[in-house]
Amino acid sequence: MKKASIIKFSILISIAAIFFYSFKYDSKSTNSNKPKKVIFIIGDGMGLAQISGVMSIFDGRKSFERFPVIGLMKTHSSDNYITDSGAGATVFSIGEKTYNGAIGVDKNEKAKENLFEKLKKKNWATGVVVTSSITHATPACFYAHAASRSSAEDIAEFLLQGNCDIAVGGGMQYFTNRKDKRNLFAELQAKGFVTTSDTTSNFIPQNSSKYIYTLAADGMKKILQGRGDFLKQASLNAIQNLSKNKNGYMLMIEGSQIDWGGHENNYEYMKTELLDLNDVINAVLDEAQKRDDLLVVVTSDHETGGLALNADTKDKKKFIGNYSTKGHSGIMVPVFAFGPGANEFAGVYENTEIFFKFKKLLNLK
Repeated sequence: MKKASIIKFSILISIAAIFFYSFKYDSKSTNSNKPKKVIFIIGDGMGLAQISGVMSIFDGRKSFERFPVIGLMKTHSSDNYITDSGAGATVFSIGEKTYNGAIGVDKNEKAKENLFEKLKKKNWATGVVVTSSITHATPACFYAHAASRSSAEDIAEFLLQGNCDIAVGGGMQYFTNRKDKRNLFAELQAKGFVTTSDTTSNFIPQNSSKYIYTLAADGMKKILQGRGDFLKQASLNAIQNLSKNKNGYMLMIEGSQIDWGGHENNYEYMKTELLDLNDVINAVLDEAQKRDDLLVVVTSDHETGGLALNADTKDKKKFIGNYSTKGHSGIMVPVFAFGPGANEFAGVYENTEIFFKFKKLLNLK
C-alpha cells in the first residue's frame, strides 16, 4: 500500500474511532434506557448565581460542565411564590405542590405515598446523606410525613418503618435526647439497623445495608469548621452498600449548608459548601461513567439570598457577590442530568415534574 493511502486510511480509522467513542459517551450520558440506580443530588439554596460565581473562580474540575442535559425548574409552593425547603422537597417526593413547612403531605395535610415508599414496593434500596440533621426538611420529605417540618422527633420515628435503609448526617438529639425519653437507636437496632451517634468524628465506614448515623447533635459542622470530605466519603460509602441490592437503589444526597450560607448572606460560607458539593458530584459522575444503568440528577429546591454578581469597580475582571434577602427567592433553578433517561430532564417545567419524570423512568405506580 502506498504511503499516501496508508495515511488516508489511518485518518479514516481515527475519525471513525472519534465518532464511535463520542457516540458511546453520548449514549451512556443521555440514553433513553430505564435506569436501575438513581442518585438525586440537591444543592439546597443553590441557584444559577451561586454556581456561576463559584465556578468562575474555581480552577479545578467543574462538575456542572460535565452534564449533557440541562433544564430549568420553577419553584413556587402551593401557598407562596417563595417556597421553603419543606414544600420544595416534598414536591420532588410526592409530585404535588404543597404549603411551606409541609413534610410529605399535600396542601390539606394528607400524607401521600412518596418515592421511597413506592420504591420499597419494588424492593429497591433507599438512602439519604446530608450535612444537616437527617430529620431536616429536605431529607425528611423522602421518608416521612408531617404537617410541620419543626416536628423533628416525630419525623425521626418514621425511620423505624424501614422505607429508608441508610441515613447519614446530624440529628442525634432527636433519637436519644427526646422529650418522650425513647431511645430510637435501640429501637432501630432491634429492626436490624446499625446505628452510630459519635459526634466526635465525621464518619465511621460501615459494611452494612441498613444503617443510621447521626454524627452531630443537630446539623453537621461547616466546611470552614473542619468538616472535611465527610459528604463525599459518606455518599460513596452509601453507594457501595446500597449497590448490594440487585433490584436497584435511590440515594438522595444534599449539600444542605449552601442554603445556610445564603441565609447568613455569607458568600465564603456558601462558596465552600458549594465546592464541597462539586467534589461529591464529580465522584458520583465518575461512578456513573463506569456504568450504563445509573441516572444522576442534580438540582436545587430553591435559591437562597437573592444573590447577584455585581461589578467590582476596583477590578473589572472580578465581581462582588451581593445579597438582596436573608430568605429565599423565587427564581428558577437549574436541573442537570446524566445517564439513562437524562433527556427527560431537559426543558423548562414546574418542580412537580421531577417526581413524574422519576415515576416514568422507574416504572412506579
